[in-house]
Amino acid sequence: MAERFLTIDTATPASSVAVFQGDRLEGEIILNITRHHTETLMGSVEHLLKSLSLNLQDLDFFTVVLGPGSFTGLRVGVATVKGLALATGRPVVGISALRMLAMQLPFCRLPVCALLDARKKEVYAGLYDCSGELPVLLHEEVVRPPEKILAELDAETVFIGSGAEAYRDRIEDILGAKARFVPAAMHCPRASHAAVLAWHDFQQEKTIPLEKLSPHYIRPSEAEIMWAKKQAKN
Repeated sequence: MAERFLTIDTATPASSVAVFQGDRLEGEIILNITRHHTETLMGSVEHLLKSLSLNLQDLDFFTVVLGPGSFTGLRVGVATVKGLALATGRPVVGISALRMLAMQLPFCRLPVCALLDARKKEVYAGLYDCSGELPVLLHEEVVRPPEKILAELDAETVFIGSGAEAYRDRIEDILGAKARFVPAAMHCPRASHAAVLAWHDFQQEKTIPLEKLSPHYIRPSEAEIMWAKKQAKN
């Protein structure tokens, strides 16, 4: 029987949890609300497991979305999964937030540009080939002003994610008819799409040792920037 696993995503203001057995979705909870993840995440996990008549020991591994995204949200998700993994002795798979978004568009004939609003007039961006079952990253994931991302795109492209929502007018001004956008509901990330990727990675034995499990921010945090400046002065 295929392994059963729990996936957690807290990379954006939306949060979601999903339980899969192998490649089959057993249950999912998505909350696209403004409350802090610390207020809702464990409640969602407990409710989902109870609804499926499962407990933590019934799970064979855990998956967490590592980022990029909200620094605070990523820390909550990673810390939660690390705690669950320590308590159960189960392995962990980590998934990119941008790759998770691209997973919403399998067999898409056009390149898919996954964008998350990074604040400071920048976006986290990943360009993917989604013509197959799973997305393939075409260029390294980056954080840049949207204009710099768009300057590198010269083909018809599908945009998805909060960054695509936030900068839609600018994208359309620059790319015109070459810019395509998913329906509004699809901009919201889903743990189930991360789980599809995680099941593939788990079969490839791509797990992360707990001592190396950490958020993938791409951009340094304010605390790291301040620390670097302080060290430079010394």
